[in-house]
Amino acid sequence: MKVLVTGAAGFIGFHLSKALIERGDDVVGVDNLNDYYDVQLKHDRLAILAGHEKVQNFRFIKLALQDRDGVNDLFKDNNFDVVVNLAAQAGVRYSIDNPQTYVDSNLVGFVNILEGCRNTKVKHFVYASSSSVYGMNTKQPFSIDDRVDFPISLYAATKKSNELIAHSYSHLYNIPTTGLRFFTVYGPMGRPDMAYYKFTKAILEGKAINVYNNGEMERDFTYIDDIIEGIVRITDKVPACTNSDITKAKAPYKLYNIGNNKPVTLRRFITAIENECGVKANETLMPMQAGDVPSTFANVDDLIDSINFKPDTSIEEGIKNFVRWYKKYV
Repeated sequence: MKVLVTGAAGFIGFHLSKALIERGDDVVGVDNLNDYYDVQLKHDRLAILAGHEKVQNFRFIKLALQDRDGVNDLFKDNNFDVVVNLAAQAGVRYSIDNPQTYVDSNLVGFVNILEGCRNTKVKHFVYASSSSVYGMNTKQPFSIDDRVDFPISLYAATKKSNELIAHSYSHLYNIPTTGLRFFTVYGPMGRPDMAYYKFTKAILEGKAINVYNNGEMERDFTYIDDIIEGIVRITDKVPACTNSDITKAKAPYKLYNIGNNKPVTLRRFITAIENECGVKANETLMPMQAGDVPSTFANVDDLIDSINFKPDTSIEEGIKNFVRWYKKYV
């Protein structure tokens, strides 16, 4: 297939691009290379793709998705079979102080990509949503059938908006769309703004780590290899046109949770990092931050039923792989 991967220099986008070119797909990677975190890491990811033995299957274009004309030209110049939209302004806490950035990237850019799909009859549009759409839901595990009408951060609100916009395009223009609610993705080449990266860096440097909500949190940490396996399988699983019991709005539209289905306490998470670093953490206990949630837990029954796959990498194995990469990279 010919696949467009937006956010190709990002954490998930890099790993997905690598997996797709290795299986023989032609991949066009797009990224705006913003400085939300260290741009050098993004360049290093792209360098790995450029040095791949199947580099002929990959082409990179620097482009911001809010550039409507640039996105239009991108779709006119290519005949994409599948589009995987992973480009977005990430971060729950960052969205509190920088709301306009999220509107431009996660809403305007998202619609521009969907317009490209509509105008060129893309066969399948796959996009990143987030477990953050569940907000402070108390029913667990989180199911795609749960109501997600009460986001507690702008980031979460933009991801919920993506799902709504995608459904409208599926209904109006018969574009098959699949949304993926990722649950706390981690692993080698990961984002420096994430807790596991910050904790590893601080522990190895002998600095204190900030432990929010006094460590009384749980996360459904999902290893990057499991995430990529799920995405690759889902790109091949084009949703059928269906409707639910509560609406007559037919659409080739689907949502999945991609999570490990095994919440891990923050204490176990920190212990795994300490064990791999061989150093005990110096902790500073902090209150819960605005926009954070106490727990996440993915129901992945639909994922298993549809693509016969369930993430299963343990936090100990995943952290071991990350810390080994971190020591080598840094």
